[in-house]
Amino acid sequence: MTTSPTVARDTEQKESGTFEATALRASLTVKSLQTSLEWYRDVVGFIVTERHEREGVLRALSLKAGSVELVLGQDDGAKGADRVKGQGISLNLTTSQGIDETAARIKARGGVLASEPADTPWGARVFRLLDPDGFILVISSERKRK
Repeated sequence: MTTSPTVARDTEQKESGTFEATALRASLTVKSLQTSLEWYRDVVGFIVTERHEREGVLRALSLKAGSVELVLGQDDGAKGADRVKGQGISLNLTTSQGIDETAARIKARGGVLASEPADTPWGARVFRLLDPDGFILVISSERKRK
């Protein structure tokens, strides 16, 4: 069996001290902090872990769902109040909870799915939804091992 050049290079990098992250915390700039808070908290089920204020004004919120952390930051309008957000990125969240039940709960709370739960060729079950700013959340079951 031969080792591909990419795998060999990755092995060399691992041995020579590659960057090893332990967590990812996404930060999203949103048009309306209040609208996004209500959507992430009340529709999807995140909890608020911290409020970030500056000069007495709420500027951002830290949210958490299980071990996943998000920061929602209020757009200051410096790049244009109506600039498009959410394009070119999707947030993939894996859960051990039932996908169909999670999707049903989100819909019951007023969420609109971009795609209904479906099985994938790689063994996961997924659905998609859009947040108020157009960020795509892909909610996925844990991949089934063969």
